[in-house]
Amino acid sequence: MAQNNTKSNGSALYTLVTVFFFWGFLAASNGIFIPFCKAHFSLTQFESQLIDFTFYGGYFIGSLILYFASAATKVDILNKIGYKNGIIYGLLISAVGALIMVPAINSGSFAFILFTFFVIALGFSLQQTAANPFVVALGSAETGTHRLNFAGGVNNFGSIMGPVIVSIVLFGSAAAKIPASEVKISSVNNLYYILAGLFIAVAVFFKVSNLPSVTSDEKIEPSTKANTPLGIIFIAFLLILAANPLANATGLQPSYFVYASLAIILFSLIGSVSASAKSGNKSGWGAMQYPQLVYGMLAIFTYVGVEVTIQSNMGALLETPVFGGYAPADIAPFISLYWGSLMVGRWTGAIAAFSLSKTAKFALTVVVPFIAFAVVLIVNRVGGTDVSNLYPYAACVAVLVVGFMIGDQKPVRTLAIFGILGAIFMIVGLMTTGMVAIFSFISGGLCCSIMWPSIFSLSVTGLGKYTSQGSAFLIMMILGGSIIPPVQGILADTAGIHASYIVPVIGFAYLAFFAFKAGSELKKQGIDVDNLEAGGGH
Repeated sequence: MAQNNTKSNGSALYTLVTVFFFWGFLAASNGIFIPFCKAHFSLTQFESQLIDFTFYGGYFIGSLILYFASAATKVDILNKIGYKNGIIYGLLISAVGALIMVPAINSGSFAFILFTFFVIALGFSLQQTAANPFVVALGSAETGTHRLNFAGGVNNFGSIMGPVIVSIVLFGSAAAKIPASEVKISSVNNLYYILAGLFIAVAVFFKVSNLPSVTSDEKIEPSTKANTPLGIIFIAFLLILAANPLANATGLQPSYFVYASLAIILFSLIGSVSASAKSGNKSGWGAMQYPQLVYGMLAIFTYVGVEVTIQSNMGALLETPVFGGYAPADIAPFISLYWGSLMVGRWTGAIAAFSLSKTAKFALTVVVPFIAFAVVLIVNRVGGTDVSNLYPYAACVAVLVVGFMIGDQKPVRTLAIFGILGAIFMIVGLMTTGMVAIFSFISGGLCCSIMWPSIFSLSVTGLGKYTSQGSAFLIMMILGGSIIPPVQGILADTAGIHASYIVPVIGFAYLAFFAFKAGSELKKQGIDVDNLEAGGGH
């Protein structure tokens, strides 16, 4: 019987990781779809970034709905229905989104297309909240990290495949590319039909599979004081959506409302730290009574925003003459290399999850990044692209290896090093042009690769019974992928696309600051941060 359960759980794991592939595939595909939609619908750079706004906004709204519904019922709804059902419902919601993408595309309405991205991501939010703990539950707790690292590797593979496949679907193979002006947006219809079918097929598999029941009736700790900043952040989210209508109604520039939205989010989170610190009674603050958690929420917001905005605005950057004047049909290898850079770092970070000798870990830390880099090149080469101009990027991979050696898998040190390296790479990109600048900006992916586990471990350490709630708050802050790309987009419309890359410089600088700040806060609480370890990537 135990053997059958092992086989059943193994089959479930292999099927479950397909949802990780979907997340990576679609998120990375936005890097191709955004510049295409910009040209097709004659959008400003800000308007084109609304694709990311609605996509990552779906994650935020989905998490917010779950949070407030659970708070109202005082029961964790997702745990109550079970992770299995949560994934099934999430897949079906995403399937609906994929199916309505076809009439949305055929309607020629950009707003309708944005809505479908939101629906797909709403399903992803439910899937992601349920899938991560479910992966851990499919076996012993001791091997849970290995399963998450395996799932993360599948997610990364989806990230490098997405831009290549969507580019071929839109523009054809490298040998017979269709000029962007002649491409019909309806050419992606079949892709979304296939995705909808896959979503439904996986949902059916989970429905009929005999999987372990993972549920909980645990009461939710009240956090009524935390509701106010979360409500304010929701209003700030809507402010970006209404930026153009508000600009038309008031005669002000849309940028005022976009920047105001970002400022409101920042001040609401920072204000929460101050209010909680001044309050003699911590009751009602829940997880947000811990400074490391609130600073971590801002760090996750910043990290996801930086990770997404670098590649989302890259298409417009590559189209400029000083960056090669690439056509939309030719940018896929660069977008794939960017997301592949995250895979390079995460594969390297996964080495720490295994019990190996120091010598073996050292050797693998040197070799694995270049193997992952080779995988990225092979995927693009199979897609018909000449990748010889990407070979020099190996020098950037070598910098990653040195960073890992110095970081030694310690969250504070690792996050600080890669935050500083990320800022340096972005500054080099701002001060140069051509391939040097392109590789510098793409290297932001290498620096982002380790940040999710480092930020997460520093943020939830010391939370005790509030750890689950703190994790939910952190997942909400995927909202950064919704807010920061439009902020850079509006800056690009006013200051130029190249100059707009000052945004990720500021983001990386904050992430380096957070590493030191979180370490300081944890030491005040008597926690030895030097003995924490950073695991695999998100």
